[in-house]
Amino acid sequence: MFINFFKFTVPMKYFTKWGIPTLSICIIALMSWGCQSETSSEEATEEATEVVAEFVSLFDGETTAGWRNYNADTISPKWQVEDGALTLVEGGGGDIITEGMYENFELNLEWKISQNGNSGIFFRVIESDSLGAAYFSGPEMQVLDNDGHPDAKIDKHRAGDNYDLHRCSVETVKPAGEWNQVKLIVNNNNVEHWLNGTKVVEYTIGSEDWEALYQASKFSDWPEYGRNAKGHIALQDHNDKVWFRNIQIKEL
Repeated sequence: MFINFFKFTVPMKYFTKWGIPTLSICIIALMSWGCQSETSSEEATEEATEVVAEFVSLFDGETTAGWRNYNADTISPKWQVEDGALTLVEGGGGDIITEGMYENFELNLEWKISQNGNSGIFFRVIESDSLGAAYFSGPEMQVLDNDGHPDAKIDKHRAGDNYDLHRCSVETVKPAGEWNQVKLIVNNNNVEHWLNGTKVVEYTIGSEDWEALYQASKFSDWPEYGRNAKGHIALQDHNDKVWFRNIQIKEL
């Protein structure tokens, strides 16, 4: 004859051998073990639900999948994959955007620009029939040949700048034809521009500083500029050849 305690089988003969006090201790021990096991199981479940965000590739290095032209369902053939890089081979390809929309994120990528070239990386871009390009809604991290393009002579228009609003604290850009590493962090309206391992710009969208600069800029005529909490990542066609690769994003 057997008695089951929480799925443990105890032979009846040990009742006599152990005595009631000893048996009581065993029962209490089994009950305690059962509670601890249940608690451990709950803790393990909670830990399992704490998913750590991972970087997701936005470009496979082989095709233009995941990208399309602004306000379009397709992508221009002037955007091609060249040597593992998403490349605007000639002007007229139009701005391109990600399929997905993002609010808080860390974006990592590399870019290089042709001699005297100009381009840009935009975020929180929205689409509308009334907006003709990504720059009407999305703030821009400038991409530029600082040594050759005329915009480099204009304050806040240089590589790494928050275009037309915030200048870089230090110049870290590499010459035309060389790869530059970008880390763009957008989290609860706080934005950081990193270029080649150095944080070069930091600002907060909607802050008093931001609003003052916005009102004093050409963007004040664009009511959607920097006003959206979520949007597409965009790469600019500024009529100059430009390359992007290793494009990855992690949502925060």
